[in-house]
Amino acid sequence: MLTLYIANKNYSSWSLRPWVLLRERGIEFEERLVHFGGSSFKSFSPTAKVPCLIDGDTVVWDSLAITEYLAERFPGVWPADADRRTWARCAAAEMHSGFGHLRNICGMNCGIRVRLRDPSPAVLADWNRMDEVWNEGLHRFGGPFLAGQSFTAVDAFFAPVAFRLQTYMPELSAAAEDYARRLLGLKSMQDWYAAALQEPWRDEGHEAEAREVGEWLEDLRVASA
Repeated sequence: MLTLYIANKNYSSWSLRPWVLLRERGIEFEERLVHFGGSSFKSFSPTAKVPCLIDGDTVVWDSLAITEYLAERFPGVWPADADRRTWARCAAAEMHSGFGHLRNICGMNCGIRVRLRDPSPAVLADWNRMDEVWNEGLHRFGGPFLAGQSFTAVDAFFAPVAFRLQTYMPELSAAAEDYARRLLGLKSMQDWYAAALQEPWRDEGHEAEAREVGEWLEDLRVASA
């Protein structure tokens, strides 16, 4: 059976991508969560980072590589139609390598709600680009997911942004907000979120980043250990 190593569900956006893809595509796997500050990731990951997929003697690191590994073995990871598949791969690759300002300022922290202090033009530009990508996919392929009727890898790559929207509450178009709510309503996303709120671990680096960018309005997590 596939084994997927992940880190804290509250923080680890990179872990969420293959996790939610596996869940939504109905691919069986074993989850192994190693929280930040716990055991060394180097014991299972060549880069000492997560996510990391183990399949027998095969080790696959990096969320995009994991996605392509799964696509070679399971149907439906990418859209079957070539036009949809090409667009989906472009959008996922842009998410994987881009949106640096959004990623650095609005880190995933599922259990809190934050009012940003004067977001920079660069952060707003990233949010606007996110809105553009989502609207393009939804309008071009008819929804309800970015490349059409089925949840595919491109939706998995943008799933962490739905949690960021919930945390930081930027203003987006109605279509983009509806799509984010659709992602948050998935059983897999609800399961991830419920588990994130119950995690007792805190990683000070992630916590400090969230304190620096704005006023905390709520902290919905269980008390730290």
